[in-house]
Amino acid sequence: MAHINGKLTKRQIEAVSNPGRYSDGSGLYLNVTPTGAKSWVLRTVIKGKRRDIGLGGLSYTPLQNARMKAQEYRTVARNGGDPLAVSRKAVPTFRVLAIEVHAQRLPTWKNPKHAQQWINTLRDYAFPHIGDMDVDRIGSPEVLAVLSPIWTDKPETAKRVSQRLKAVLDVAKAKGFMAGENPVVTIRDAGILPKVAKSQKHHAAMHWQDIPAFYESLKARDAMAAYALRFLMLTGARTGEVLGATWDEIEGNLWTVPASRMKAGKAHRVPLCEEALSILEPLRGLQSKYVFEGQKRHRPLSNMAMEMLLRRMNIQGATVHGFRSSFRDWAGDAAKAPREVAEACLAHSLGNAVERAYARSDLLDRRRRLMGRWSQFVSGKSGKVVKIG
Repeated sequence: MAHINGKLTKRQIEAVSNPGRYSDGSGLYLNVTPTGAKSWVLRTVIKGKRRDIGLGGLSYTPLQNARMKAQEYRTVARNGGDPLAVSRKAVPTFRVLAIEVHAQRLPTWKNPKHAQQWINTLRDYAFPHIGDMDVDRIGSPEVLAVLSPIWTDKPETAKRVSQRLKAVLDVAKAKGFMAGENPVVTIRDAGILPKVAKSQKHHAAMHWQDIPAFYESLKARDAMAAYALRFLMLTGARTGEVLGATWDEIEGNLWTVPASRMKAGKAHRVPLCEEALSILEPLRGLQSKYVFEGQKRHRPLSNMAMEMLLRRMNIQGATVHGFRSSFRDWAGDAAKAPREVAEACLAHSLGNAVERAYARSDLLDRRRRLMGRWSQFVSGKSGKVVKIG
């Protein structure tokens, strides 16, 4: 590889941090953005017009590679050709790059459903507008064409689409397919799209006073969904945590949900009361990998099974996830449990990062006492409300 000289040195490139363009000579510049991102830009004349051509981010395009690429494009321009056309041969469409980025990120997602949703939102909302466009032609107007129709009508969806657009276009910049600021960032920083008030979505929950009667009706049902729902109610766990439970996670009267299946990414110990253990005992005989086996051998129950059970029972105004709220209301209103204990039962984090760093205990013993009282209440074995300290 022939060595090409210029004004900049590797040490200068590493040291520079102030935003601006730094000349290497012959129209090649190191571009530094306010965020500190560094990329190469070639300024040249193409058929009488001055044009800027992005040559890639510094992490993907080191100094000598940028100089060689700049020399190649200058030669094409001097001979009357269009270096933009030469560079564009390797530029993918947004659809192609999005699929590539999705494939690269697949191993990082814990939940296959979330992984599929990532590409599905782009397929549904971005591909119809910019899917077949080369990524170097996508600017603020094209991004606005994607986001504007859904920004106020579907704010949560629009937020996710915006994040995923940015991720794909960040990769396009890093690989040298785009020059300048990411248009998603430009739109965000300029405040072009209106602010949308956040709406808090709550899962419909059964009044805690009605829980014992409902639980009694569940006990009369000999169905896997009924067993799973009873277990969920007694443990305060989420649907995915219950349905994904395997027998190797349960030891004695303790169920340890691994970090990979927890929303917060941290392992959670769940104390099991006698009532919960009585649900598990007959299920061991199935010798399945999963505690709550579905219709297929060694596969878990469907994630809609418990919701469908509620519908068959004609339960109005309650959801499966809402039973966590029922427990939390009971813990505060009836048991007068300390907030940190009740929230720990639900695997919720409390306080800021510093407070959480010092709160090393998961309050297992105190949670066991509270969940034991909850079990007695739910199963109708105790009419008394005992304060939990």
